[in-house]
Amino acid sequence: MRVREGLPQLEDATFITDGGMETTLIFHEGLELPHFASFVLLDDESGVRALREYFRPYVEIARDAGVGILLDTPTWRANPDWGERLGYSADALAEVNRRGVRLLEELREEADGRPSILVAGCIGPRGDGYQVEETMSAEEAERYHSPQIEVFAGTTVDLVSGLTMTYAEEAIGIVSAASAAGVPATVSFTVETDGRLPSGQPLQQAIEQVDAETDGAAAYFMVNCAHPTHFADVLDAGAPALERIRGLRANASTMSHAELDQAEELDDGDPVDLARRYAELRQRLPNLTVVGGCCGTDHRHIREICRVWTT
Repeated sequence: MRVREGLPQLEDATFITDGGMETTLIFHEGLELPHFASFVLLDDESGVRALREYFRPYVEIARDAGVGILLDTPTWRANPDWGERLGYSADALAEVNRRGVRLLEELREEADGRPSILVAGCIGPRGDGYQVEETMSAEEAERYHSPQIEVFAGTTVDLVSGLTMTYAEEAIGIVSAASAAGVPATVSFTVETDGRLPSGQPLQQAIEQVDAETDGAAAYFMVNCAHPTHFADVLDAGAPALERIRGLRANASTMSHAELDQAEELDDGDPVDLARRYAELRQRLPNLTVVGGCCGTDHRHIREICRVWTT
């Protein structure tokens, strides 16, 4: 059963997320993900089974801790540009997005309310999630992302989640498309080691721009794909934009995105230290209710984060 009105994470209920899906599947499970695209696993039963086994430990962590869990569909790359590179037609992309929702619906049905599971239709950037290449206007971004969002709107997703956004205009387009489709949207920005978006825009300004150009339509904002040391010092106490940040999905590694791109081995950092830094950020981000991981994190990191968050 979907919950699009009155999302519980907006009422201070704690929700964890999973960790770095693609890095876990590649480095820990030895799977091949062309173009870092996990949605290709939805094409056969063995791939679906691998995804189901990936999600289950996180569901168990949430159940044991008595918190909810927000799961994103494995569709971060399931948009027209990446789909074309991988040989998917528009109809095939629509169907694979629906299959991603069905997978998480099955997990929700199995859980039977313990834990409470929210399903987010995951939307990735048109280009790279680490750097800005070609950009779109907000209007172009709305047209580009609308087909995927409309597919999600016709399913049981509770919201759509724009992850690893690198510049404000694409985020604006996603929020606008979601509003037109009648589904809540969240935006999660990638930030560099200096706490700025890859576009060079300060995080707070990006949040303010999206809110200003969408009449505050985003349900909330998140920060992802960066270590807490990269952005903790740029969060000005009392800034209105900080109240809009409700989610955090940090990287395990302190390396820059350029360094991570060149790395041949996974840097999974220190789960205990990462959890401690989450606890410290709680003082700076008073509305933080959604906590999880990004590149390099797995169930160990989320377990530690959950432990410090619930004690």
